[in-house]
Amino acid sequence: MTAQGLDAIPRRQLGFTGPELTRIGLGTWAIGGPWRFGWGPVDDEESIAAIRHAIASGINWVDTAPIYGLGHAEEVVGRALDGYAVGEDVFVATKCGRRSEPDGSIVSDLRPDSIRSECERSLRRLGVERLDLYQIHWPDFDSGTSLEESWSALATLVDEGKIRWLGVSNFDVGQLDRCERIRHVDSLQPPLSIVRQGALRTTIRWAVEHRTGVVTYSPMASGLLTGTFDRTRLASLSTDDVRHGKSEFREPELSRNLALVERLRGIAQDLGVGVAGLAVAWVLAQEGVTAAIVGARRPQQIEEWLGAACLTLPAEILSAIDEAVAETGAGSDDPPALPASASSAARDEAGRP
Repeated sequence: MTAQGLDAIPRRQLGFTGPELTRIGLGTWAIGGPWRFGWGPVDDEESIAAIRHAIASGINWVDTAPIYGLGHAEEVVGRALDGYAVGEDVFVATKCGRRSEPDGSIVSDLRPDSIRSECERSLRRLGVERLDLYQIHWPDFDSGTSLEESWSALATLVDEGKIRWLGVSNFDVGQLDRCERIRHVDSLQPPLSIVRQGALRTTIRWAVEHRTGVVTYSPMASGLLTGTFDRTRLASLSTDDVRHGKSEFREPELSRNLALVERLRGIAQDLGVGVAGLAVAWVLAQEGVTAAIVGARRPQQIEEWLGAACLTLPAEILSAIDEAVAETGAGSDDPPALPASASSAARDEAGRP
């Protein structure tokens, strides 16, 4: 099976050695199903339909991680991509370095043996012989392994043909420098949205200087910037929905963010698009951004933001968004999603796997 309609969505090369990626990729955190950092119940068949709809619509890459649903998201992605030319028509990005303990807590583990074991399990779940992009999910806060040892182990897996390109997620500039001295960092995955802009002045700037590709996550701030989220929707979320733990969804940030959404709604209407499309287009308009990861659990959700890949925001619209952020006091400038020195317990509290 081959992907259809790929020419409809603009592409950009990931760094200077990576693949040509469509400017939007499909994120799969939410399809992992119920777990400690889940988004509540999901329908696997609907998730598979969403992935296939994304590909049929022109998206040529999917981002996942073994920690999403403790392997479940990777299994669903593997089922959805069965029959596609993975590594040619469709690329798969996954991650390593996060595992679950018997008590349900999540810890970092970037020991070389653990990395190799995770890689093999991801290959099996995804049903592929080689991972297109393999990323460190978070720095190692728990095992005591040096970053140099971990990055060298990943470089060995590239040499063995198990991985094509290497990336990192949630790293700071110092950690990027340490990796770069050993092997080029092909890809950086930081959080970036209208309400979380800090990476623009730190790690994304580093990526531009080092010709590293940038695939950002959470451009719609976990649904906050979809234009359909309000206090009623927040109250209706299942008790195990990870968003209850995020500062964006708690006061005082919540009121400021909802006020911003109302301002964005007017700007979006003037452009003839939805708030979700505007939010994604804003991320894609930022210097250094290769592509944005956008999540979906149902095919219809993809239609809400798919057109953003082709939307060019004029300077006056970007200025109007900046003005709305300043006047509402929305968002935070903290890079990355949590400081690199944060403990696993602190990340647990913040609801970020």
